[in-house]
Amino acid sequence: MAGRRPERVAHLVQAELARLLLEEAKNPRLHEVIVTLVRMTPDLRVARIYFRTLSGGATRADVARALERAAPFLRTEISHVLGLRVTPELRFAYDDVPDTADRVDALLRGPARPREDEEA
Repeated sequence: MAGRRPERVAHLVQAELARLLLEEAKNPRLHEVIVTLVRMTPDLRVARIYFRTLSGGATRADVARALERAAPFLRTEISHVLGLRVTPELRFAYDDVPDTADRVDALLRGPARPREDEEA
């Protein structure tokens, strides 16, 4: 049962971050951020947060800097909602899994070469 606690807490952190970024963030760049995944360490001290942006208006680096600047505020708000003994440290990373999947898909759908037995 204890092995599932990080997953449950990660889900709560993700839901609260989504609400905070949409409703409470003062930086307009943060209103376009989607939290795709949260992974917690087993001791619940670090939350690794993967994000994407809705539009291409701001670069990844700009959004990452805005998230890092907002991290103390976000962490404080999360601590009020979750009521954990230790509030997790928030570490942000851009989620590039969809980009990788698109590249693999494009490679797989690439120009089809005729097989040798079909040429004859």
